[in-house]
Amino acid sequence: MYPDATPQDAVMSDAEAATEARRIIADAYRPTAYRDPSPVPVRGDTPPVAQPGRPPMSQGATDASVLMLAGGVTTTMVGGTAAVLMYVSQFADPLVCGLVFGAPTALVLALAQLLKGAKPAPDVHHHYDGPVYQDQRNIQTRTTGVWAKTNNEQ
Repeated sequence: MYPDATPQDAVMSDAEAATEARRIIADAYRPTAYRDPSPVPVRGDTPPVAQPGRPPMSQGATDASVLMLAGGVTTTMVGGTAAVLMYVSQFADPLVCGLVFGAPTALVLALAQLLKGAKPAPDVHHHYDGPVYQDQRNIQTRTTGVWAKTNNEQ
């Protein structure tokens, strides 16, 4: 009850109380946001805008850049560890440190080459409508010499 209200103002009929209760409940459950369900146009006059962060590039380029960043960080950590070890010990042999810290890198590179060659060949599906002549040939290409000469053999 408000300080300036009189006792007669506080009395409501049952119908007024029910109406006020419905209004309060409706206000409490009113949505606070609205999403327009109409579809966004596929093509418009406004050119695309690059978003903040990494520049737009293909998925392959994104994967390669992440790999390069991770490789750079890993190389920095391994090199920094070797440098600190040689400095702190004062008698560490650089050749031994190079072998110890370089061996995991060589192992990872060898495993990466091994896994790269182990990828399965992609499935090829052709759908034709009408008569088709299909010629699949394997051509061996070899380029040699200072002045490049390419020999294609079937």
